[in-house]
Amino acid sequence: MTLNPKRTVADLKELRTLTGNADGAQRVAFTPMWATARKFLREKLAAIPNLEVHTDPAGNLWATLKGKSEKALLMGGHFDSVPNGGWLDGCLNVLAGVEVLRRIAAEGTPDVTIRLVDWADEEGARFGRSLFGSSAFSGSLIPDEVRTLKDKQGVTLPDALKSQNIDLDQVLLAKSEIKNAAAYLELHIEQGPVLESKNLAMGAVLGTFGVERHAITFTGQAAHSGSTPMSHRKDALGGVSKLHLAVRDIAVKHNGVSTVGSVTTKPGIVTSVVAEAEMTLDQRHLDADVLAQMYKEAQDASHRIAAEEKISVAWRKIWQIQPFPFHPDLINLAAESIEETCGVEKAHRLPSGPLHDAAEVCRTGIPTIMLFVQSLYGISHNKIEDTKEEHLELSVQALDRLADKTILWIKQRS
Repeated sequence: MTLNPKRTVADLKELRTLTGNADGAQRVAFTPMWATARKFLREKLAAIPNLEVHTDPAGNLWATLKGKSEKALLMGGHFDSVPNGGWLDGCLNVLAGVEVLRRIAAEGTPDVTIRLVDWADEEGARFGRSLFGSSAFSGSLIPDEVRTLKDKQGVTLPDALKSQNIDLDQVLLAKSEIKNAAAYLELHIEQGPVLESKNLAMGAVLGTFGVERHAITFTGQAAHSGSTPMSHRKDALGGVSKLHLAVRDIAVKHNGVSTVGSVTTKPGIVTSVVAEAEMTLDQRHLDADVLAQMYKEAQDASHRIAAEEKISVAWRKIWQIQPFPFHPDLINLAAESIEETCGVEKAHRLPSGPLHDAAEVCRTGIPTIMLFVQSLYGISHNKIEDTKEEHLELSVQALDRLADKTILWIKQRS
C-alpha cells in the first residue's frame, strides 16, 4: 500500500459530517459527540493490521505498531474541538497519522515502534484547562488544581471524566506511556495568517509560546442605576473595561498577545451598578522573561485601576505553561521534508502562538517537532476554518517524509 493523502481528506470530510452541524464542529471533550468521534477513529484503526489500541488512564487513545526496536516514534493530535469549531483543528493531525500508519504497516515490521496518540481535551473549551491528557502524560497536571472546575451547566470536571470512565485520581498513571518514546511529531493547521501571507503551503515550527491564563475578579458595590450619581459608584465593570484596554497595550508593547475571552457580571440586571465582574485573561509570548513581565504589568495595572475605581481586585490562576523550543535536529528534518514535498528552496520557520499537546510532550524531554500547514484567512476555532485540499494532501506527504527521516534519526542515535 502506498500513501494516499486523498483518503485523509475523505476521512476528514466523513468526520465533519458525523460530528458537525451548520455551526461547525461539535466534538467538545468528554461529551457524547466526542465519544462518537472516538468510535469513528477506532473503526479506522481497526482496519490497519497488527495494531494494538488502548485508552490510558487520562483518556488518551493510543495505537501501537510494534517495530524491530522498542524505541518508539510518536505521532499525535486531538479529536476534541471547541464548540462551533473548524473541521481541521486537531483531527487533521490524527487522521494524517492514521494514513502514515497505514503506509508503514503495509510495508511490514518497521525498524522502530510507531505509536499514534489522540490526546484527550487539548482545547480546554469546556472547563478552561487546556492540554488535559497530554499534561497527565507529562506529569505536569495537578489533579487537585482542576478538581473544582465546572462547565457552564455546573457539571464538575471529575463528573464529566467519570461519564467517560476516567478517574481524575488515576490520570497521572498515563505517565507510563512515556517509556521508550524517542521522538514526537505533530502536524497542525497554522491557525494564523503568516503562511498564507507569504503564499507558502507549510512551515517548520520552532517551538510553542508560553501562556499565563488567569481569572480576574473586580468587586464593587451594587447600587440603583437611577439614584446613584456617577461620582458615588463603585462599578466593578469599570475595572474590567479599563484592564481590557491596558492588557492590549501591554501585549503590543512586548510583541506578544493578550486576550480577554470572557466577562461575567453580577447581579447582571439593567437597573443595577455591577457589584462583581470577572474576566479571563490569556497572555502569550515565546520568551519566558518577557511573558513574566507582561504578567507583572497586567497585575500592576489591575491594582492601579482598582484604586481609581474605588473597588477591589483578586487574581486566580487558571493555568500556565512555559515556552517550549523544539529539537533543533527535528526542526531541520521538518524543514527538509517541507522543501522536498512542497518544492520550496528554503522552508519557512515560525513559532506557534496557539497551545498544542506537543508542548507537554516536549516538557518530558522527548525530542519534539511540529509541522504547520496553511490556514485560509488565518482563521481557526470557527466554522469557516479551512485549508486548500492540495495543501492538506501536501501536509500528509510531508508528515510521511518526516516520519521516515525521524525513524532513521532514532536508529542513528541508538
